[in-house]
Amino acid sequence: MTDDRKFEIVFDTELPGTPERVWEAVTRGTPGWMFPTDQWPDVKTVEEYPQHLVSRMDGPDGWFNQLEHVLEPVDGGRARLHYVHSGIFADNWDQQYDGASKHTEFYLHTLGQYLKHFDGQPVVFTDIQGPAESQVPDGFVRLKKALGVDNASQGESFDVEVDGVGRLSGQVDFSNENFLGLRTADTMYRFFGRNAFGAPVGMTVHDFSGSGDSAATASAWGAFLHKVYA
Repeated sequence: MTDDRKFEIVFDTELPGTPERVWEAVTRGTPGWMFPTDQWPDVKTVEEYPQHLVSRMDGPDGWFNQLEHVLEPVDGGRARLHYVHSGIFADNWDQQYDGASKHTEFYLHTLGQYLKHFDGQPVVFTDIQGPAESQVPDGFVRLKKALGVDNASQGESFDVEVDGVGRLSGQVDFSNENFLGLRTADTMYRFFGRNAFGAPVGMTVHDFSGSGDSAATASAWGAFLHKVYA
């Protein structure tokens, strides 16, 4: 009998870092590009440094969540990554799969940005969730308009004044209907249009300036998001 709750998301990409640096980023360096994973009760079922890593979490009723990274060196100090995320979605399978697969593209893009611009630098990570009012069809569009980047394309420069946060300038490094990445000289801002997947709009801040203050960052951006959706 097959379990129709199973899913598998496969992604192949090249990254601007050696297999050793990518391994470091996906094990100890996750706050720099995704979120801290050191609290996860995962088991490394395969750990062949720096080529092959499989991390797995198991739960009741056959539930599991597994991440596999297969790395090989490419000329120019780069690495080719074969990434497989597999597991079980207990409910809302289509919506969860759609959200997880689209998040994967954004996270792996951000991993590349981290490796290229901030690899190994100390980071202050902050996660900020928008209010429930952001769970509307145009929730993410409203955020991009409030940021002043609703017409900006990936690769373009930006220079904006964010109410209560301050002036930000840099590059729009990622932009589509669900996700936005803004990179300044010392910080990456990631915006998640999770309103499309049944959740509030959210964002993360990855501050490499050396003077980051997570509480102050959460307060300033949280106030901004509440104004956007007031």
